Amino acid sequence: MSKGSKIAIGAVIGAVSGIIAGVLTAPKSGKETRTDIKNKAQELKNQASDKAADVKDMASEQVRNVEEQVKTAKDKAESKFRDLEDKIR
Repeated sequence: MSKGSKIAIGAVIGAVSGIIAGVLTAPKSGKETRTDIKNKAQELKNQASDKAADVKDMASEQVRNVEEQVKTAKDKAESKFRDLEDKIR
């Protein structure tokens, strides 16, 4: 697991802990507290989903970049091989 993902997980855990502590210490009825918890949980789920989509997009872009670099390196190697082959003949 990368350092960045550990930090992101820690931030999410910290945010959830803070929200839960705030909701549970607020002077509200049980029904209101449950509604608040449900709403906050949905909000966090949406945020996590958005972040996951962003990470997926970034990973896909990185894969495309690496594929392009590999193709370039392969093309260069094949060209040099053909040049050497021509010199040998």
